[in-house]
Amino acid sequence: MSSALADVVILDLTGELWSSLAAAMLGDFGARVIRVDTLPESRERRLSPDGRHRTTAWDYRFELANRNKLSVAVDLGCAPGREILEGLVRRADVVLTDWSRRRLTELGCDYETLVALKPELVYARGSGFGPEGLDRDLPALDELAAARTGMMPILPQPGEPPVYAGSGQMYTTVMLAFGVVTALQHRQRTGEGQQVDTSLLAGNMYGASLDLQAYLAMGGERLVHPVARLDAGNPMSGTLYPTQDGRWVTLTMPDTDRWWPGFAPIVGLDPADPRFDSHDKRCEANRLELIAALEAAFRRQPAAHWRRLFNERQLSADVIEDYGYPAADEQARLNHYVLELDHPHLGRLTTLGFPIFMSDSPARLERMAPCLGQHSAQILHEMLGYSAETIRELEAQGVVV
Repeated sequence: MSSALADVVILDLTGELWSSLAAAMLGDFGARVIRVDTLPESRERRLSPDGRHRTTAWDYRFELANRNKLSVAVDLGCAPGREILEGLVRRADVVLTDWSRRRLTELGCDYETLVALKPELVYARGSGFGPEGLDRDLPALDELAAARTGMMPILPQPGEPPVYAGSGQMYTTVMLAFGVVTALQHRQRTGEGQQVDTSLLAGNMYGASLDLQAYLAMGGERLVHPVARLDAGNPMSGTLYPTQDGRWVTLTMPDTDRWWPGFAPIVGLDPADPRFDSHDKRCEANRLELIAALEAAFRRQPAAHWRRLFNERQLSADVIEDYGYPAADEQARLNHYVLELDHPHLGRLTTLGFPIFMSDSPARLERMAPCLGQHSAQILHEMLGYSAETIRELEAQGVVV
């Protein structure tokens, strides 16, 4: 089978997981992603005491963010290192970075400098707060962006402190990869490169888009304060109930007229009960009474009992699980959302797979995350035409590892 992005070369100048993961996603679909590890910082961060690579523990975060990549380790602060970078830029389709504007300028990796080397370059940057405005140079940290988004105060129960979910950066990951692919499509049609910027602020706002869009349309206190579990407007949609064994079920049946005939019997209620025989009665006049009845019913049986009944009746409801469930779920494995791999030092390991299915050009795990400079000699020779002697001289000078 072919790879969707097989002819795309990406220079990866990233340091944070969310932006590195965007490059890895493109690599999963066949792009040749070259991670540029800068010296000496990367040497101090990634090398083990033996001077080569870690073998005693699995750096699962680094592995996830850098699989399917090649690594060239180079000192960009010297002329030979700069020459290497410029040569790679001329042969790349995309530069993807999360570095600060100041660092990009200092190292000559800003858009204006690199596009002068290759005008059709797609230059993608993951930022904290976007490319414009007074806050554009604030640190690109997800929790800072999430704090401004409006979601954190409404996640907990009333009276509890705001909750940082950490999911906004994953939206940003996907949008950064999407921006790259969209810009490549535009270039294929027009021959023009361009800048792409996706920010953590935008990603967090996108993650809260349903509530945020409602607030933009209507405003109101309802959308800026947490709602108590038992204050939900619909007892059969968005309300959580504890089970006998201390777990929780979630109901997602907003159209109660549709679901009530099949749902009522499993919780011991008569569908014709005059207290609850209409949507208005269930969600307005007798809402609290129905919540109390459901609370009592779900406490009488363990979670497994309720999941079985939900499945048998094909109800829109389920049991809330912890991370152990997707880790062992056959459905996740069959769809390659979870993979098993053989680590050269640690044996059989489990890792996240691919969130997108494509029938003819699927994602693949071609290689594990590279050691520091693992492919430096290969890249310098294959892409830039450096001789073996020149590469050895550069290594001796500390320009590359």
